[in-house]
Amino acid sequence: MARIAFIGLGNMGGGMAANLAKAGHDVRAFDLSEESLTRAVEAGCTRAASAAEAVTGAEAVVTMLPAGKHVAGVYEADVFPNAAPGTLLLDCSTIDVATARANIEAATAKGLVAVDAPVSGGIAAANAGTLTFMVGGTDEGFARAEPILAKMGKAVIHAGDAGAGQGAKICNNMLLGASMIATCETLALAQKLGLDPQKFFDIASVSSGQCWSLTSYAPLPGVGPTTPADNDYKGGFAAALMLKDLRLAMEAAASVKAEVPMGSKARELYEAFVAADEGGHDFSAIIKTLQN
Repeated sequence: MARIAFIGLGNMGGGMAANLAKAGHDVRAFDLSEESLTRAVEAGCTRAASAAEAVTGAEAVVTMLPAGKHVAGVYEADVFPNAAPGTLLLDCSTIDVATARANIEAATAKGLVAVDAPVSGGIAAANAGTLTFMVGGTDEGFARAEPILAKMGKAVIHAGDAGAGQGAKICNNMLLGASMIATCETLALAQKLGLDPQKFFDIASVSSGQCWSLTSYAPLPGVGPTTPADNDYKGGFAAALMLKDLRLAMEAAASVKAEVPMGSKARELYEAFVAADEGGHDFSAIIKTLQN
């Protein structure tokens, strides 16, 4: 088993690091949060005093950080000066495509092997080890990354060259954001037309309107399988994070002059929702706005 540095132990990273430790890897964990570090140690990881210390002697480095500037900063300050030649870098953060490509290019120039490997699945999947990883990088990078990522997920897919993982994640979440809004407004309309929500769910989930946002993540409590809607929209995927991903999608679309009217409208609606102090609730809670 490998010695792995894990930097970034938030809601997603904490569960991911724990699964690597559970699989038998020697996980050297670091986070600015003492609480997060303590949980990681309780889950079987070894505490590192700094990101640089975690990286020193590691065969692979996993980062799970908020934005591209954080990943680039950690790479420049802590990873590049301390990683041995040939060390594998796996960035699982969701960041912009341009920064992901620049990070991989810089790592390659320093004799390291790097991939971008953002995830889909949310906190529950991170804890359960059932994430989906979308990987960008060389065939060599993917071959080395896949066994590590497989300990944290149910699916590991090589999306293409450097940055392709981020591109896939951004496109996937733009589709998710737009389809959730369509699902919410449809359920709200069905209610106003006097339809029983569960009856409508039973019909639509086996008809042409079927989609993941309805059948797996229904935004109404008591309808379909258990979702954050059944927990007062707590847990799951925060609306603020959905907005972050939609903004990244708009940046990516602008960079290639792509027309994305549905994605743009979804971004606009989530911006208003988050501005109304709803950013901490699950993204499906936007149904409350549409019901009103």
